[in-house]
Amino acid sequence: MKYIFVTGGVVSSLGKGLTAAALGTLLENRGLKVALQKFDPYLNLDPGTMSPYQHGEVYVLDDGAETDLDLGHYERFTSTKLSRKNNTTSGQVYQQVLDNERNGVYLGKTVQVIPHITDEIQRRIQVLADDAKVDVIITEVGGTTGDIEGLPFLEAIREFGLEAGLHNVCFIHVTYVPFIKAAGELKTKPTQQSVAKLREIGISPHVLVCRCERSLDKELRQKMAMFCSVPYEAVVEHKDVDHSIYEVPLMLQRERLDDLVCRVLGLTVPAANMAPWQEIIRKLIAPQHRVRIGVVGKYIELQDAYKSVYEAIIHGGVANDCGVEIEKIDSEDIEKNGPDKILKGLGGILVPGGFGERGTEGKILAAKYAREKQVPYLGLCLGMQIATIEFGRHVLGLTGAHSTEFDPATPHPVIALLDDQRQVTKKGGSMRLGAQPCQLVMGSRAQQLYGSFVVLERHRHRYEFNNAYRERYEAAGFSFSGTSPDGKLVEIIELKGHPFYVASQFHPEFLSKPDAAHPLFRGFIAAAHLQLHKKAL
Repeated sequence: MKYIFVTGGVVSSLGKGLTAAALGTLLENRGLKVALQKFDPYLNLDPGTMSPYQHGEVYVLDDGAETDLDLGHYERFTSTKLSRKNNTTSGQVYQQVLDNERNGVYLGKTVQVIPHITDEIQRRIQVLADDAKVDVIITEVGGTTGDIEGLPFLEAIREFGLEAGLHNVCFIHVTYVPFIKAAGELKTKPTQQSVAKLREIGISPHVLVCRCERSLDKELRQKMAMFCSVPYEAVVEHKDVDHSIYEVPLMLQRERLDDLVCRVLGLTVPAANMAPWQEIIRKLIAPQHRVRIGVVGKYIELQDAYKSVYEAIIHGGVANDCGVEIEKIDSEDIEKNGPDKILKGLGGILVPGGFGERGTEGKILAAKYAREKQVPYLGLCLGMQIATIEFGRHVLGLTGAHSTEFDPATPHPVIALLDDQRQVTKKGGSMRLGAQPCQLVMGSRAQQLYGSFVVLERHRHRYEFNNAYRERYEAAGFSFSGTSPDGKLVEIIELKGHPFYVASQFHPEFLSKPDAAHPLFRGFIAAAHLQLHKKAL
């Protein structure tokens, strides 16, 4: 078993997760089996109760684990299937150690960060190694080198590296080389200081991945190599990409990152065949068609809040050889200015998931606009509930129809709390989570897109369609094309006679990849382009 540890320095948000995922792509294309793992130093047990403004989206896995958004990069860039074993937080580690102490596992010893916390972190690496049955494990350590909360993780991987032995461990340090405009030059001192801090802890990186806005010249690379004690060729340039994050594997391949890593780990494997990946980039840079998609949400100003949604839209474009311009629309702006002004000219409208009442009426107006103007619509989780509320109010005449999440006293609770959620008091990890089966209706649009009759999709919700209103909705053309196998829970709705009006209670964006777009996103982009083409004619 080979181990790669990815750390970061200088500032956060450097792209450690993307670097780890892109390296995983390259190693997989060299014929190696890869697993990826994320260590998050925060004390939350998971990001499930965090605001999107704090930590971006919550990425849900098949087993129901609510995890860091970097795990989305891991699954999109590689073929690995992740579980809760692939994401560890300080909160989980400390909770396990304290439970062990209460249960007498330590036989009365004083419980300390070293060795008990660091041993638990190492145990979690070993558990994944034992279960994953892969050639290489890539572990990303969140945060920035020097952060007090991250020190136990760095100490743990230092110890683990000694135990694993020479040629079995590779340390990659992602750092920042800023361009100082006033001086007109790139500066290496932040990288030198970051590596010095890492070496104080006892870790000497094998490879430096340098995030930069401008290319590193030979002199700069030599300087960093000398002061950071790495070979010249191990100073890897990681410039901001021009078009898409999916360019990163090809860029790192040109910098020979995968060759470097294989040499450090003593791996003799053929070069990566990236031809299929190059075709994805071709479709992103020079697509045959173009379309504009409006994403109507309330966390629009934060890029990471809807990360998987944006990526899945792009994947749908790749599948249709169609460039997608994503218009990020604040639902509260629709409430203030009306939908006609803001949504006009869009090829499609997507309403993603979310919680809380703010911006709800703007989303309802967006769903109404899409239904009446024959604009392709895709609703995800809350987006399905929004479509249900809108249809109830404006087609069925159910005045005041709403979700009990937003209006507990609504006269028409068309969306209501799941039965098994009524007694739940804890907020974290208590929703309907993870992969659940969905039975599709033969001949429905959803069934045609999937090409199957039963699918597994990932969920994260507490509320559902209220079956007391089912007959009235169906009689008006509101079709329930996907349900739980017992027929009790509505999973997919669609409108008859509309170019594309589909919404799901689950989150299809979590299963989309650049080389395998999710069927609902593929169909949504195809319909959006077709509808615009018809209007042009």
